[in-house]
Amino acid sequence: MELRKLLEKIVQQQASDLYLTVDSPPMCRIYGVVQPIMDGLLTNEEIESLAQSIMRERQWSDFQTTMEMNLALHYPESGRFRVNVFRQRGNAGIIIRHIKMDILTVEQLRLPPVLNDIAMSKRGLVLVVGATGSGKSTSLAAMIDYRNSNSQGHIISVEDPIE
Repeated sequence: MELRKLLEKIVQQQASDLYLTVDSPPMCRIYGVVQPIMDGLLTNEEIESLAQSIMRERQWSDFQTTMEMNLALHYPESGRFRVNVFRQRGNAGIIIRHIKMDILTVEQLRLPPVLNDIAMSKRGLVLVVGATGSGKSTSLAAMIDYRNSNSQGHIISVEDPIE
């Protein structure tokens, strides 16, 4: 199984996430619904092989110790992805989120217009928090794009993991 082909498939199907877990087929989330994208159950060996193929030697070594690794992938033909590799009940698992390249505006996202005012603040600290998949990165991208389009200056963004 080749990870690049799976990623191309989720992009074509407009999926937001890819889930690779032992004894389950590759699953993806499309408009909030998790569904298989191909037949066949994954083995621990297949998932570990995929995980090792996207990590540098040091990352793989760290993963063996910490049982978790966050990293980013970029393939010109399919885009950017945030990857979480983990170990659960002794087996490897991988969750991959597709990072969309188009930046929507605050208005297009139907967010409160006050977010544009906050983005234009001369000083201060803005924290954007929420559950996984709640739109934090999308909201921040809209705010940063608005600020970049309407003023000059520096923006410092602290993210974990970095997108």
